Order: sequence, then structure tokens, then C-alpha cells
Amino acid sequence: MNLRNSSDKPIGVIGAGNFGSTVANILAQHSKVLLFTRQESVVKSISESHENKGQVIHPNVTATDNISQIASRCDVIFPIVPSCNFRAMMRDLSPYLHPYHILIHGTKGFDVTLPKGQTLHSVQTLSRSQVKTMSEVIREESVVVRIGCLAGPNLSKELAQQQPAATVVASPFNEVIQTGKRLLRNDRFQVYENHDLIGVELAGVLKNIIAIASGALSGLGYGENAKGLLISRGAVEMVYLGRALGGNTSSFLGLAGIGDLVATCNSPTSRNFTVGNRLAKGEPLASILANMEEVAEGVNTVQIVKKCADFYKVRALITENIYKVLFEDMTVQNALDYLMRYPMNIDIDFLDSNK
Repeated sequence: MNLRNSSDKPIGVIGAGNFGSTVANILAQHSKVLLFTRQESVVKSISESHENKGQVIHPNVTATDNISQIASRCDVIFPIVPSCNFRAMMRDLSPYLHPYHILIHGTKGFDVTLPKGQTLHSVQTLSRSQVKTMSEVIREESVVVRIGCLAGPNLSKELAQQQPAATVVASPFNEVIQTGKRLLRNDRFQVYENHDLIGVELAGVLKNIIAIASGALSGLGYGENAKGLLISRGAVEMVYLGRALGGNTSSFLGLAGIGDLVATCNSPTSRNFTVGNRLAKGEPLASILANMEEVAEGVNTVQIVKKCADFYKVRALITENIYKVLFEDMTVQNALDYLMRYPMNIDIDFLDSNK
């Protein structure tokens, strides 16, 4: 067994969903891994049969339901839980954290602070001060300073099959990036670096909206020309929105932006693609969400980003129309018809220095 981790301490992973389990397996090729889950049944399954949700778990992975163990035994921790649970998880973890810890999260979603009495559905607009990425939640809820994220075309099923893939580790701290690269990189998994943490986080979140739209196109039976149109216009929309929310344009043109966008928009295994596909076939949103095993982050993201776009007056036609499909009873076909009729003459303008 060739362990590349220079410390005897295991690497922590929080969250034993499909992606968390996959990241644990990748880390386990070079390190001992401690995988946290709240479910006793998952701990038992991993301990007894090295299996979780149909995925074989590497022998170097040990499961635990004791979150304090993750902090006490691990200097480097990868939190990978849905955004709706992320702040609560950090509040549980933070009493055990110290400034020496490194946290590299893999969650593609937002945390929202709403005015008292308001819901995400009832609030009219949202500003950036109300919408936080997961790195900002970590910073708000803990003493940890060295924070990073994972983003890129990282579909769990393909990673579990050890198909060739890559990710981006983003952080303002070079030590975090180099630690992530050292722990994650292997012969079939390349790791790139980026210092625009917020931009990379935003790219990973925003692409989920376009993935829902791509699934909807597929559900209507449209082909590659329509998908090419959607992906290219979606990428431009991601840049507009991402810049308004604090990201750099370059982050949306790399692996965490275009790379993740293309992979997710072409994958029937993507949860967000699946939502769009089933919507186009006439299934109600409530029914779709009720029988999905894991969270489709894009549904909440559509609500949040649409209201941010309204606040910052950003042109976001795909987001606005997916919002209407999800929450205002517009049909997928009507949304597509509207987008095709809208007069858009300029292909790319965000690279113009005068814009």
C-alpha cells in the first residue's frame, strides 16, 4: 500500500452521499480516510461490507457517526453535504476545529439569509450580502482560515468507475491548493489549481441551472444543435451572473465552468438534468423531488439566482424562464418558444474591454 499522505493522521470526509463516498475512495488511494455520516446504518454497511449505496468502499476508509472524531483525528477535512444542511453541519463541527485545520468543501450550492417572516419563495430580491458560498459559511461559523473548494466535471458514477477525470482545487492559499493536489491526484484523476475561490464556487453552483434546462431540452426530444445553443448561451449567462456575484470571468471559462457545464448538461445521471428531463415530460416538480434520493441543488439555486439577477439587474433569460417553469406553471415548451423568439444579436461581448 503506497500512502502519499505525509502525516499518520487520516483525512476527513463529511458526508457519505454519492460524491462524498467517491471523494473518500479517491483520497483512500494515498491516505487513511475517516468518513462521517449521521446514519448508523451507513456506518454499519461500510464497516461490515465496505459498501455504500451500491458503491464499493476502499479498505482505507473507516466510517464514523462521531463528528468530533473528524476534527480531533484529521487536520485536513473535506465537507461534502447539501447546501441546505451545510451551516448546521459547520455549527456541529466548529467547536472541535482549530486554526491549523484545512477545509476543502465539495458542495455546489448557496446558503441564504432571509428577512424575518420571509421565505425563499416570498422574498422579491436578494443581494450578495444575503447569499453565501460554502467557503463563506465555513469562515463565518469557525476559526478555520485555510479554506478551499473542489469543483469541475466530477460525475460520481464515472469517478467511481475510475474513468479519466479532473477537478479544480481553488483557494487563495497556495498551501491549500498543494495539499488538495497531493491528496487527490492519481493516474486517472488530474487536479488543477485556481486562486479565485469565489469564482470557482459560483461556477459550480450556476451551472446547475443550465443543467436543468439541458434535461428539459432532452425531455422534449431535441438534439445536439439545441443543446449546443443552450450550453453556449448558458456559459455566457453564467459569466454575467458570476461577475455580478463577485467571480472572475476566467473561472467560468475553465474546468469548473465550461468543463463542469458540458459534463452535467450531457449526463442523464446528473440530478439536475434529471429534474429538467422529468419536468419536460409533464411530471410535477413536487413529485420529482419527493422520490429523488439526493438533493438536486439546482432547484433552490434557480430561486436564489433569479432574485439576485433582479437585484443586480443582470440579463439572465435562461434562469428567468427555468424559474417560471419551476415555480409559475410555465410549460417547458413555452419557455423554449420564448427563448427562441427573444432578440439576441451579439454572440460574445464579455471579452470586450469596453464592456
